[in-house]
Amino acid sequence: MSSMFGKPRGSGERPPQSPLAECKVAILGCRGAGKSALTVKFLTKRFISEYDPNLEDTYASEELVDQQPVLLKVMDTADQDGPGNCERYLRWASAFLVVYSIQDRKSFEGCQPYLEVLALHARGCQHHCPVLLVGNKLDMEQYRQVPTTEGMSLASRFGCLFYEVSACQDFAGVQQVFHEAVREVRRQAERSLPLRPLFITEERPCLPVATPVTLPTPHGMASCTFNTISTVNCKEIPSVAQAKLVTVKSSRAQSKRKAPTLTLLKGFKIF
Repeated sequence: MSSMFGKPRGSGERPPQSPLAECKVAILGCRGAGKSALTVKFLTKRFISEYDPNLEDTYASEELVDQQPVLLKVMDTADQDGPGNCERYLRWASAFLVVYSIQDRKSFEGCQPYLEVLALHARGCQHHCPVLLVGNKLDMEQYRQVPTTEGMSLASRFGCLFYEVSACQDFAGVQQVFHEAVREVRRQAERSLPLRPLFITEERPCLPVATPVTLPTPHGMASCTFNTISTVNCKEIPSVAQAKLVTVKSSRAQSKRKAPTLTLLKGFKIF
């Protein structure tokens, strides 16, 4: 079942012929970690303390991330104890948030099986999906059981980003996590684009040109004409659109006279 919270968040109207790019984010983690609270906070800016932990749903919201619109779809999963029936979100999502509660060490330890499943999936499909490890319930600092350093260490082991947020109090922090997931998906898509070859042409000197030279002769004698070989290499002068004038002036500290001006013509062609 798919739902839409509130009105789309975005600026301006988009033409019907240009559909939004999609980003699908799956929220994973043990029961009680606050996955649904994070999802609702992001979509509605409100906090819910009571919800059905067995309810799994997918929501959608139009977002503006770095001035680029995106249709962000969020799957709030409902695994009982650890990853189960992973195919439903492994094939669907383009990014994953693995969530634990900083006041519940058991939920933190339950993150590792999810990270291992995601790492195995990435190796099997040869496609990297961004993963973010999120420590929730930062407002319960006085009851913390999982130090920040342990969260950072686990994220470093699996090569994923790490955040600590509060679904209860911090909307900006929650929004940043979801928007960062979109950015990571975009970066991964850019890395997957094939590289375009770069062709560079060199300027080669022209062949020496014979220049006729007429020598002056005394009055009454026949004039002689010799063909001399120019020792200066001739280079092709680039067109105006490809040429760049560079002016270099000598330092005033070197001479009190008027600084001479040297003009260089550079024509480097890149296709």
